[in-house]
Amino acid sequence: MRKRHLVVALGLLGMLCVPAHAEARDISRETLAPNDGWAAAAGGTTGGAAADDAHVYTVTDRAGLVRALDGGSDTPKIIKIAGTIDANTDDDGDRLDCADYTTDGYSLRKYLAAYDPRTWGAAKPSGPQEEARQASAARQAERVVLPVGSNTTIVGLGSKAVLKGGSLQVSDADNVIIRNLELRDAYDCFPVWQPNTGGLGDWKTAYDTLWLRGATHVWVDHITASDKGHPDEKEPTYFARNYLRHDGLLDITNGSDLVTVSWSRFADHDKAMLIGNGDTATGDRGKLRVTLHHNEFESVVQRAPRVRFGQVHLYNNRYVVPDDAHDYRYSVGVSTESAIHAENNAFHTPGHIEAADLVKSWNGTALHQSGTLFNGYPVDLLAIHNAYNSGSERDLTADVGWTPTLHTKIDSAEAADREVARGAGAGRTP
Repeated sequence: MRKRHLVVALGLLGMLCVPAHAEARDISRETLAPNDGWAAAAGGTTGGAAADDAHVYTVTDRAGLVRALDGGSDTPKIIKIAGTIDANTDDDGDRLDCADYTTDGYSLRKYLAAYDPRTWGAAKPSGPQEEARQASAARQAERVVLPVGSNTTIVGLGSKAVLKGGSLQVSDADNVIIRNLELRDAYDCFPVWQPNTGGLGDWKTAYDTLWLRGATHVWVDHITASDKGHPDEKEPTYFARNYLRHDGLLDITNGSDLVTVSWSRFADHDKAMLIGNGDTATGDRGKLRVTLHHNEFESVVQRAPRVRFGQVHLYNNRYVVPDDAHDYRYSVGVSTESAIHAENNAFHTPGHIEAADLVKSWNGTALHQSGTLFNGYPVDLLAIHNAYNSGSERDLTADVGWTPTLHTKIDSAEAADREVARGAGAGRTP
């Protein structure tokens, strides 16, 4: 009895010794810290921190989330997601599948027969089946596209907040925070066939799990984004190309600017992150300023990230390529007028992938890199790229024309590697 009383007493003492603020933390009201990447510039990023009580929502289903998003309005708002929300549901919360969206006589079998390159040729699909595909796709888009307006914070509650099947789209909006949330399986029921007169063509999908399009001052922190549930590698092949169902995990395009992505995990996906969506989009010059730090890219085939035009600070990130990754293409893509400043990143790959495979260039001219670890050993990615790709890709210079100043402490690649493995992703906010 004396021992039990002692345990109870110690428990009560522990409760009394808990600091008064220990249970008062509300991450939905937190804002981006000063100097934490590009999103801290020009006034910083506060999201919905100014929301009044009437615009603080806790949502548990798609209908509640849609009401809280308010059509992408600019009203300051905080949206807390509890549990799992499935975007592919009707207004009553009943599950919808691809058959529920199909209309106007569309069928994949008929579509494949109509646009087989051996008979259709290289022209863009047109006619009844393409029109039916478009109509069916529009029905799905009404459900899964979720517009996020200015002055909004979306945060997951606890360690198991999930949005699956949805595409969060921050379009022409300013001052947005998305934190502590798993984004899963933005699955396109109706990919479109895009012929290519110079090659095989490809299937194109419609939905990124998170798409920043003309968005400014955005902080993405402690999210997990993946294809969990429907991996593309298990999809069939049509017209000699994989029938893709997913687009990007996080794409930052159309003049988006002043973005920080931190402590997040991107996994089990083909094209993970695109910054700048076109070589001819010269209006992106001076924009697409993005900081990526303390993120993990695991089992990602390519685009981690691929950059056009933007000034991108890429530091203290962790890359993991699994032993069975036979489709791996590259991690860092250096494209038209990009200016990537990469510091202290760590890469883990199997033996059949070499350091020369980590960087690929299309019309890029420069890459600054320092402090890179490759399977535990320091390497110079720039020198290796130029040595191994001479003739197939143009040599890159180290002068990217700018030096980052907006950052907190930059750790060694070795230290960051350990910290990111422990702390990146949803449910791991400190």
